Amino acid sequence: MGNIIIFLIVSYVIYRVFKSYKRFQKIYYHDQFKNFTLTKEHLEQSELGLFVALTAKVAKADGRVDELEAELIGNMFNDISKIFPDPDHAKTLLKEIFKHEKEIAFNLEQKAQELYRSLRGDERKIRDMLGFWMNLAFVDGELSHNEEQMLQTLRKLLHVDTTLFEGMLEQFKSLYKNTRVESSIDDAYTLLGVTPQHSLNDIKKAYRKLVRQYHPDIIKAQGADDAYMKESTQKVQAINAAYEQIKKIRSQ
Repeated sequence: MGNIIIFLIVSYVIYRVFKSYKRFQKIYYHDQFKNFTLTKEHLEQSELGLFVALTAKVAKADGRVDELEAELIGNMFNDISKIFPDPDHAKTLLKEIFKHEKEIAFNLEQKAQELYRSLRGDERKIRDMLGFWMNLAFVDGELSHNEEQMLQTLRKLLHVDTTLFEGMLEQFKSLYKNTRVESSIDDAYTLLGVTPQHSLNDIKKAYRKLVRQYHPDIIKAQGADDAYMKESTQKVQAINAAYEQIKKIRSQ
């Protein structure tokens, strides 16, 4: 019961945080891209295309893309594509860019330098993008050596202050450690809003819906306070832990 109460309190706080984002004007918005020539070449050279390219490299840093990472990346495609006049075509091109860049290791420096020039040194955007990459690296429950090295490399190439970077990294490490709380299977079902009577397929649908709801939206992050990515990480990790716990029980 204690865990359920804590969950409800945390959920209310996160709800208030998410509601507060409506007060901010987004830096990326639809009208900016109404005259954008939506080709793969143009998208690859845009700051959002370059962000997706580097996201692919962060996702592949530990050698695999697990189920939760795939969910977050899929939601990222949805978020970014919505600001273009033809979202479906934009999403297709973004997926092509991601798939291509995931298999290429030698051009990391080039892509990061191109992104930095495209952003014109915009510190807010750089911090938000770095926060998303940290979230992606941490969300599977473990920050590998290769992932941390990748983040350090991006810090240098994007000219992020060392103290700022280390502070962000420590916050994510602390946040992840604080989410590793033992809970009962009943708490897991409650968190996902399902019951033991639901099929595993229904439970997966509920899980994916919650991940879509709370995942770190790089578009919404523009102009939001620093709590955004950290709150997203905490919530998504809790959702994923509950889902994994239920799957484990169901497989026995």
